[in-house]
Amino acid sequence: MAFVQFSQVSLAFGDRDILKEARLNLASGTRAALAGANGSGKTTLMKIISGEIPADSGERAVEKNTRISYLPQSGIVHHGRTLCEEVESAFSRGRELYAQLESLGDDLANEPPDSSKAVRLVEEHHEVQVALEASGWYRRQTALEQTLLGLGFTSSDFTRSVDEFSGGWQMRIALAKVLLEAPDILLLDEPTNYLDIEARNWLESWLSDFSGGYLLVSHDRYFLDVTVQEVYELFGGELKHYNGTYSRYEQIREQELAALMHHYEKQQEEIAKTEDFIRRFRSNASKAAIVQGRIKQLAKVERIVVPENLKKMSVTFPPAPHTGRLVITVTGLNRSYGDRPIIRGFDCQVEKKERLVVVGRNGSGKSTLLRVLAGVDTDYTGIVENGAGVLPGYFSQESAELLTGNESIIEFLEREAPTALIPRLRDMLASFLFRGDDVYKSVSVLSGGEKSRLALLRLLLRPINLLILDEPTNHLDLHSKDVLLEALRKFTGTIVFVSHDRAFIEGLADRVLELTAGEANEPSQVRSFPGDYSYYLDRLAEEAAKESVGQSNQSETGTPASAKSTDQLSRAESRALEKQRTTARRKLEREEEQVFEKIANSEEQKKEQEHALARPEVYTDGEKSRAVQKEIERLDVEIHEHTARWEIVTKELEEYI
Repeated sequence: MAFVQFSQVSLAFGDRDILKEARLNLASGTRAALAGANGSGKTTLMKIISGEIPADSGERAVEKNTRISYLPQSGIVHHGRTLCEEVESAFSRGRELYAQLESLGDDLANEPPDSSKAVRLVEEHHEVQVALEASGWYRRQTALEQTLLGLGFTSSDFTRSVDEFSGGWQMRIALAKVLLEAPDILLLDEPTNYLDIEARNWLESWLSDFSGGYLLVSHDRYFLDVTVQEVYELFGGELKHYNGTYSRYEQIREQELAALMHHYEKQQEEIAKTEDFIRRFRSNASKAAIVQGRIKQLAKVERIVVPENLKKMSVTFPPAPHTGRLVITVTGLNRSYGDRPIIRGFDCQVEKKERLVVVGRNGSGKSTLLRVLAGVDTDYTGIVENGAGVLPGYFSQESAELLTGNESIIEFLEREAPTALIPRLRDMLASFLFRGDDVYKSVSVLSGGEKSRLALLRLLLRPINLLILDEPTNHLDLHSKDVLLEALRKFTGTIVFVSHDRAFIEGLADRVLELTAGEANEPSQVRSFPGDYSYYLDRLAEEAAKESVGQSNQSETGTPASAKSTDQLSRAESRALEKQRTTARRKLEREEEQVFEKIANSEEQKKEQEHALARPEVYTDGEKSRAVQKEIERLDVEIHEHTARWEIVTKELEEYI
């Protein structure tokens, strides 16, 4: 079995411990997440696992012939080839094996069949043939096309030069190559950063079928919940292991952090009392010995350090000014880029306090629509009217890039913020990942991600009643996403947003506007769903199911079908059908886990009752004995019922395998 193991691995940068005697085991079948605050060293750990950088001490053991593929979170750019040529380079190992196979065949042809060398060559030829088959070499074209389409590329992209693709698409190319390498151990650092929801869903499905092991870093809670079964957390240089889903890890960690905060607060009280005693009696000669003792005692205290990202923080909006019921009214909106129509004949109303999410694949016009609604894009025909008293605020990655100037972050926000919020700016900055001396950085030297976070926070400080947000969570960690989500839930105004973070959408949206990219030069199709995101997905699944049943009935009766057969479903319909299956499967998996826990709990209770029945004070007391016997019988019935249900769920699950 392929594996990578750590034993007592340590690494330090200067006086800062990144890893302290870490233990880790990644093997075929591992489905693990790597958690930790920004700056805790997750990327460094990934590089040590991949072998890119060495540790200071400890042992890194890799099973012979184990292949490890690592995708960094950014910085990969491709040049000089077409998309297909670049991605096909992922099969370099297969190409080497094929050449080796050909060479062995030539050697074998020149050897007498009965010679010992011929026997050895036959064995080696067979081993290489098996390895070549496992590498996917013979299925490479199909795998390449499926992977590129799954990650959001189109067939027309295949012959384009990789130089034409933007940074986000460059990372999708890198992800495609890593997946097609078919490694034994896969290391993915923020693979969802540049993926839309459809591509994330495809990646989830790919990972569920992957036979190797993987370790993921991601700030997408939903993605982690459906892909991992264990979590490693890097905290203060220590690597700790948790079994179960990411949500289960968060539950356990929340309890541990509550205990940590309790001990931290208690220690701070004791330190404050000791420091106060020292201040009061430092100049008192009669208490000099006691004071010195307290000073030594204080110096020996191993202080609990709570990272900034774990301290409770919140962002509160200024009260939203009053508006009328209708916040935005759109009539007959048309928007094109050159000869290509993006939106045509679009009508829509957005009402006060709505949380409207705009969804659709890349290229369907989501960002274009938001730019029009925000008044940033005025190159359209039709009418876009804001209601009475509407004060809009718009956020996008492009608007963030406009932030310039030599003033520091804290000076910039103090100039922008209402007076009442100035005392809370440092806490608000910390919740958006600007901590410690970061607040003194000049705005002009900030990275794109830092500017995005600053622009978003700046927007939240203003007294506005309409928020238009294009991908607000792209550069936030999970903690900061939670802070933002809580703030948006409390916001008393109206929100129109685009996001590729499913957990964020599910936590905020109460209405869904779907844009479906039209074929060729056709504009996007628009549909409105008056419900949350789960309702929207259920509707898609129902539509796909009805479509599938109708086509099946037509096929059975031999009637010429005007609709497509199941095998010829459009990509949108196929995705909806797959989502339906995935939703049903996950529901059954959750139920299976819940029923299994109930069986285990009932069996544990039964065991306790059986132990109780063996105690003299129980079996010598007729009334107590009968009560225990009755409870055992009840638990037997409960176990039987749960087991029967578990068998039904397991059988239903088999249909999805």
